Amino acid sequence: MGKRDEFLQSQKILRLSTIDKKTPHIVPVWYRYSGKKFYIGTNTKTEKAKNVKRNKHVAFCVDVGIKSPDIYGVMGQGEASLILENTKVKLIAKKILLRYFDDIENKSAKELLDDTDCIIEIIPKKFSVWSY
Repeated sequence: MGKRDEFLQSQKILRLSTIDKKTPHIVPVWYRYSGKKFYIGTNTKTEKAKNVKRNKHVAFCVDVGIKSPDIYGVMGQGEASLILENTKVKLIAKKILLRYFDDIENKSAKELLDDTDCIIEIIPKKFSVWSY
């Protein structure tokens, strides 16, 4: 596994850009990166989920640092789709939430899991990496 993939697996916030009818919509999200795909838990009522349903083209950015030599980032473009099958959604959502909570029994984790009815799956098509 290279530095890019290790970085993407270690970070906690991804900025996701989807496209509504006319303009980009950018939102910070929790995510899981498998080394090949990104997974983002959400609800089908959110703007990002509605946008992905309409237009599969997305962009993303994960970055850290404000002063050299600790500046590193990855941005890219990909194709997104919605996973809607409940068993698969809950399985992936639990894996995402366990990156942010010690266990799934946490009150906030339970609420988020209950509210998650779809997963945005992103297959990256292009990456750009920077480091200063």
